[in-house]
Amino acid sequence: MKLVSDSTKVIYLAIMIIFIIIVGLFWLDYIGLINIGKIYHQYIAKEAPSVVDAADDEPSLIEREEFEKEKDKLLQRIEDLDKREAKIVEAEKVIAKEKEKIEQLQKGLDQEKKALEIEKKKYSGYKKNVIDLAKKIENIPPQDAVDIMVQWEETLIIDVLRQIDQNAAKEGRMSISTYLLSLMPKEKASRVMYLMTQL
Repeated sequence: MKLVSDSTKVIYLAIMIIFIIIVGLFWLDYIGLINIGKIYHQYIAKEAPSVVDAADDEPSLIEREEFEKEKDKLLQRIEDLDKREAKIVEAEKVIAKEKEKIEQLQKGLDQEKKALEIEKKKYSGYKKNVIDLAKKIENIPPQDAVDIMVQWEETLIIDVLRQIDQNAAKEGRMSISTYLLSLMPKEKASRVMYLMTQL
């Protein structure tokens, strides 16, 4: 009776051949004639396409996402620019209103300046007239002077009397203003003296 059957021998022989082939492949890889790792990855363990390497589906999704982000940024930028433009327009309106107010104020100041110049000229002419009248009053008889003065407005009488006082003080002599008042009607003289204390 045989100890080992023919089928068992065949199995052992096949295992031996496979072992020799594997050892041979590792030996050839070791001495550099073949690259088992490269062969394995190329023919046996092919990787499934990654998300980044996919050409038909995933890249387009990523691109669309990036495009939407850029689009949102652009829209936000446009919105910010519109807001800034609206603020600038509003500021320009405010500036225009303020400019108009300043122009109106300047016109008012110009008118007041003109009116002041006119008043100044009038006062200059009035002052000259007062000086002339004071000299004339001083050079005519007192009673005649009073008869003329009582026909004037009270403010003019006061200004002429004060000018007479100034002339007398300047020339170092007595003023006749008090004497002229004494010649006036009592009611008129009283009114003039009262106004002289108020004006």
